Amino acid sequence: MATLTGQTISSTYDGLLKTTDNDVLNADGKEITDGLGNGSGVSLDTNGNIVAQGTVKAIGGIRDTSNDLGTSGQVLSSTGTGTNWIDSTAPVDSVNGATGVVVLDSDDIAEGSTNEYLLADSVTYAKLANEFTASAGIGASDVDFSIAQVFTKTLTGTTAFTYSNAQVGMVKDLIINADGNSFTLPTGTKIIAGTPTTGINFIQVVVTATGEYWTSISQQQ
Repeated sequence: MATLTGQTISSTYDGLLKTTDNDVLNADGKEITDGLGNGSGVSLDTNGNIVAQGTVKAIGGIRDTSNDLGTSGQVLSSTGTGTNWIDSTAPVDSVNGATGVVVLDSDDIAEGSTNEYLLADSVTYAKLANEFTASAGIGASDVDFSIAQVFTKTLTGTTAFTYSNAQVGMVKDLIINADGNSFTLPTGTKIIAGTPTTGINFIQVVVTATGEYWTSISQQQ
């Protein structure tokens, strides 16, 4: 390594570093050149900022805001006001605004309590929503398909039933104890078997299209 010991400025000037305008640094930053004016592509300012036009190679390591070098496998993350070395397995908060294709290895993704993914044969009865497992009483006359699988009601008078939140493919069961009263089913009902009675009726409804309900009615033998 060359030394400046015993050398004069005039004989070493071309190898010395200086600002591009030969003046002191300022807050705006200035490019550093050699004594002959050849640019380095690196700018410095009085705020401690370094701007490199090319690539940056760190041999000894990079310290974060807390002066940590991090450990093997960690990644350098922005905190908004500085940097921090974090584990590379830290969960991603969001990919909103990103473009392109995100490729994920399912074996490397931890299933959370809110964000879950399905594995083969992982859908059990316990994981089904209430609309597939619950039984609910019918209030006045409307049957809300989104709240239960089985609906029950004992009539106290003539009743005209209606359906709400009925989606194509839904299959619902109604147990209607007419208790001597008559009732009608909604417009769009297509009865394929049985007839309603003034006793206890088991009614199964399949929604085949919007406003179309294929229906079978049966009674206990």
